Amino acid sequence: MQPTGVAESDLAPGSRKVLADEVAKPFRQEVRHAVAALDGQLAPKLVGFLANGDPAAKKYATWTGKAFEADGLRFELRQVEELELEQVLEAANRDPDIDGIMIYYPVFGQRPSFHGGSQDDYLRDTVSPYKDVEGLNHYYRSALYRNRRFVDKASAKKCALPCTPLAVIKTLESLEVYNKELPLGNRMEGKVAVVVNRSEVVGRPVAAMLANDGATVYSIDVDSMYIFRRGRLDVCPAGMSIEEAVRSADIVILGVPSESYKLDASLVKENAVVINVSTYKNIDEKALLAQRPGVRYMGQIGKVTVAMLERNLMRLSHNFGQDVKAGKDGHPSIA
Repeated sequence: MQPTGVAESDLAPGSRKVLADEVAKPFRQEVRHAVAALDGQLAPKLVGFLANGDPAAKKYATWTGKAFEADGLRFELRQVEELELEQVLEAANRDPDIDGIMIYYPVFGQRPSFHGGSQDDYLRDTVSPYKDVEGLNHYYRSALYRNRRFVDKASAKKCALPCTPLAVIKTLESLEVYNKELPLGNRMEGKVAVVVNRSEVVGRPVAAMLANDGATVYSIDVDSMYIFRRGRLDVCPAGMSIEEAVRSADIVILGVPSESYKLDASLVKENAVVINVSTYKNIDEKALLAQRPGVRYMGQIGKVTVAMLERNLMRLSHNFGQDVKAGKDGHPSIA
């Protein structure tokens, strides 16, 4: 029996559940080899800042700590008061012993900032690009949406990408949804994806990443649906429904942060890939795997996300390690 609660005999032909462990394993092995190659040097260090009491954030922090210890990396969780967070972030940006910084969101939610936008948006931009393992500050967001994949002119230093969206991409590559016969940047040509979530942390970045690789992406949020194509956002044709978009999709990404939301499994196309990135089950997996032939379904992506976090930390250390050791914070200054 697959670990789905569905007996093997009840599965639709070719359907299966994809476990995060099987996707994360080769990336974690890659990280272990890189740490071993440091030959006695101190491994890169990530500091996570927790300024809320969210149980899901604490669980993610626990996963992160265990994975980092197993893979030879350093991790420290610091619990701080929300009003102290900006000050401790500025200190961490300058700390030469810290190679990566992450914040467990939400901290302030949609509370507005003195600086414009929300306070959480402001915090994302406060993190140094030298240390932003989540790839969420303005520099990396701008690079992602402009499809700029390197931080240097020599194309030797890759950008950090948001961890959960990157985990989605790596899962699709692992399942060979990406066509390796096509050139890089076009390997999703001809594919249709639906992303149910348009948050700045998950939904919008993953829609842009898929679109930049050639897919047509229907981005669905509470009250709207748009089409992401490489470098642009289009209005959907008049009268097009969410159900119609889902029925056409080769890939369905579900990220609704609500226990009450459930996508109708009967809408999912045969042989589609369905990835649930929400902490809640956004679809009835038993019905999906029993009714839809050839569907591959991942119900939890957290372990792949942690592997991408490790990968981003190693990348930042490679890109900016010398600058960090010199105490530079990566932010421009005005003389």
